[in-house]
Amino acid sequence: MEWLKKFDTLYFVVGRSLLGIYFILPGLGKIFDFMATLTLMRLKGVPFSTVLLPLTIAIQLLGGLFLILGHNLRLTSIMLFGLTILINIYIHDFWTLAGDPSYAHEMQNFVKNLAIAAGLLVLATKDKN
Repeated sequence: MEWLKKFDTLYFVVGRSLLGIYFILPGLGKIFDFMATLTLMRLKGVPFSTVLLPLTIAIQLLGGLFLILGHNLRLTSIMLFGLTILINIYIHDFWTLAGDPSYAHEMQNFVKNLAIAAGLLVLATKDKN
């Protein structure tokens, strides 16, 4: 299967671009639904929500763009990893929803975000800068 290695660069660019899009789209969504997102953050007990929401948007948009461009991958991936874990802890807190209809949905989002976080850690090892 040596012939598959010819596509390594393509896999790398497509993979990091898909991760980038994964962060850009929610970042844009937070801009267009700013007040609803802020309300959700406050409801979930996120401290300093008024400051952290614009910071989250900036990290998602710039981080996503940097992933797509392959710019400073190690730092970008680690920052997005940290953000993803924090979002998981505060927003997708399925453990507080026993008996709630949204339990399964939040648990699924939590596990999905763990997979995204794992991919970001792998990507952080591939920085060529």
